[in-house]
Amino acid sequence: MSIAITQTIHVLQIVVQTIPMGTNLALLQLMWAILNGSFLQSRGAIFPALKANSFTPEESRRIWSAFRHGVWHINECIVHWQTYVMAEGQWQSHSYEGYHPIPVDWTAFWRFKLKGWSGKLYHTLVGRAMCGVGLGVVCQVGQVDGQRIPLLRQIIRTSQADRSEAKLKKDTLRWVKHHLDESEVAIIDAGVEISDMQMIKMPRYVIRLALNCTGRRDYLPLYKGRGCYPKWGEKVRPLPRTHLDNTIEATPPDKCETIQVDGRTIEVHGWFDLIPPTYKPGEAPATFTIWVFFDPLYDTPLVLGTNLTEAQSLSIFCLYQDRWPVEQIPLVAKQMLGLHRQFVFAPESCCRLPELALLLANILTYLAAILPPLPTGFWDRRPKKHRDDCDGSYLLQYFLKMPYLTLNFAKRHQLRTIYRKVWQLIAVKKHQLNGSHQFCTVLQPIF
Repeated sequence: MSIAITQTIHVLQIVVQTIPMGTNLALLQLMWAILNGSFLQSRGAIFPALKANSFTPEESRRIWSAFRHGVWHINECIVHWQTYVMAEGQWQSHSYEGYHPIPVDWTAFWRFKLKGWSGKLYHTLVGRAMCGVGLGVVCQVGQVDGQRIPLLRQIIRTSQADRSEAKLKKDTLRWVKHHLDESEVAIIDAGVEISDMQMIKMPRYVIRLALNCTGRRDYLPLYKGRGCYPKWGEKVRPLPRTHLDNTIEATPPDKCETIQVDGRTIEVHGWFDLIPPTYKPGEAPATFTIWVFFDPLYDTPLVLGTNLTEAQSLSIFCLYQDRWPVEQIPLVAKQMLGLHRQFVFAPESCCRLPELALLLANILTYLAAILPPLPTGFWDRRPKKHRDDCDGSYLLQYFLKMPYLTLNFAKRHQLRTIYRKVWQLIAVKKHQLNGSHQFCTVLQPIF
């Protein structure tokens, strides 16, 4: 038995160690069927995947019954998984000025034709809310040998009374608020406003704001001598905007500086002691700071809002960069393990199978980072892992050094077709050379 299989089975045994006897074995067998890729071939069906692993019909029914009716909870398994990773000592948590990032994200396992399911979430490609099983994902971010690896901390499912996306976000943020340590910061992408964070009294947060976001000063402007006295603080616009032919200039920043990240210079603008635009001075529960990062790698700037008044701009930028590993967990669960398509229909099963997929995706990611590289076949004599720096600098170090690539290789327009799709034999000439006949076939396009 290979070291990868041995280590995987060992981890699964630790994850299910406190589950009641009988259920733990059946659940381990189901988790192994998911990890070895059986659900890719079965297209998300449980019984065909179990049959592909040589389980008898009786064993398959027992595994399904433990999965469907067994007394177990996914967050109990996550606690054992965290304990194992921390005890190994290979995973090291990230820290910036003493702040540890806690990314928060929401993912959906789409079930467009699932009858009787009231949960709907916004689908970016479709442009409207679609039926799906929504889950909130909270994790920690660290590294193993220089590679960023997320570590699951909690999975929040929708409540039976209200499975809406708004209710799921509120429940997730409320859980994060009560379980956030003094040195931890909630990192959230777009979709949540500053007012939402202040409403639930989130202790520390860094969120991505829209390009057209605004704020107000927490003090009244000076009286101009005419008209009524001002009641609202001055509006702050971090970026300029254009409406028809009119351009509204951006508010001058309170602080301008530059930071160095991976060899490139990023210009940073900051505005301090702001309140949401719907509040008057003195009425807002707290103030916040807006940072705008002009990164030369991107066309649009990055706008972040935070209540960390003492943190430097470089730390805020690094904290938000650690939000992206949380996206890897649902990506592995859906695309690599094949759980983007699921054939379960009971309400409890519709929640349990995606939860298992997310946990196993995190386990698979961690094991791939700590295990030695495995050969893909007999031809792979010296297997190697991917480079640690093959994310943003890979293109810069390799592809831009190739002399045969044009400068606008990725942006050039499609070439005009220089040949016709239909050709026809239109002429056959007979030539006589040295008394013998030779036929020459000529192809010409039809115009």
